[in-house]
Amino acid sequence: MALDLFSPVKLGSMSLNNRMVMAPLTRNRAGEGGVPQSVNVTYYEQRASAGLIITEATPISAMAHGYPALPGIYTDAQVAGWKKVTDAVHAKGGKIALQLWHVGRISHPSLLPSGALPVAPSAIKPAGQAFTYQGLQDYVTPRALELAEFPDIVADYVHATKCALAAGFDGVEIHAANGYLLDQFLREGSNKRTDNYGGSFENRARLLMEVTKAVVDVAGSDKVGLRISPVNPFNDMNDSNPQALFEYVADALNQFNLAYLHVVEGGIHGGGEAAPFDFVALRKHFKNAYMANLAYDKARGNAAIASGHADVVAYGVPFIANPDLVERYRTNAPLNEADSKTFYGGSEKGYTDYPFLTA
Repeated sequence: MALDLFSPVKLGSMSLNNRMVMAPLTRNRAGEGGVPQSVNVTYYEQRASAGLIITEATPISAMAHGYPALPGIYTDAQVAGWKKVTDAVHAKGGKIALQLWHVGRISHPSLLPSGALPVAPSAIKPAGQAFTYQGLQDYVTPRALELAEFPDIVADYVHATKCALAAGFDGVEIHAANGYLLDQFLREGSNKRTDNYGGSFENRARLLMEVTKAVVDVAGSDKVGLRISPVNPFNDMNDSNPQALFEYVADALNQFNLAYLHVVEGGIHGGGEAAPFDFVALRKHFKNAYMANLAYDKARGNAAIASGHADVVAYGVPFIANPDLVERYRTNAPLNEADSKTFYGGSEKGYTDYPFLTA
């Protein structure tokens, strides 16, 4: 029988009821101290019919934050808050992985401990403005990480992974996409280092490989996925040779036997025009499951799976507006329209109040 979005699949140790993944979606609705609250439990529980939920990007430390009202994954209170989320999703038969996030330079001193400067591969100020509690403010010039600090960054990923497992997550996803810290090291527009973490593909990918090894050592390779965005220009990102760079990255990641590689196939968040890229070629370099993401609908998702291009397909905005997206696709029911004005911050409106199909 031909495979489609509704066929079960295994990603590492995670057995999914279908191949529709809820993509990580920042919603800025965490409680005090970055603790998930009851409204967050409801939001994820409503969407538990997804084959796999990947949480909103979740900072691994106080220095990893770059936006207001984000949930974290580094304190006991945060772990306890997330445990309520994972329990609720599991009670509905769902699977959920946490996305591990360090924003790097895409932050602002007002969001960081003691007004610290954001950190980055190189002291290059990104174009654009930070979302802060005081409104939009220009990005600042970040501080280049010193060699002595790299073990601490890796240790933060390890601690966050242990916290995620304690909170009951089925797996974790390393966020190396969309212009945040690990992506900043990969792409030459933001990485001008002349030491072992800059220059060649191997050097620019070094921190990503160190983080991946450390996370795999804690969680087991069958519980770890990784997200990349080879040509997304969002957050002032660019590279002169993304095809060769990310094919190198895919090849290098094979050593870890990851559960999946999650690929943003173009530009998102209005970052400008994405460079041309051959994602079919990239897919051939990665040996394990491939998660495709970007403007897929039901027809394109089914075609990607039937052709073997993707093993699973991640959906973002459709899952925001349709908690029962799987059932709507299965029955060809009409979709709710998403209200973009309520994507970031706010209350239940545009978060947990989208209607389900009536019986």
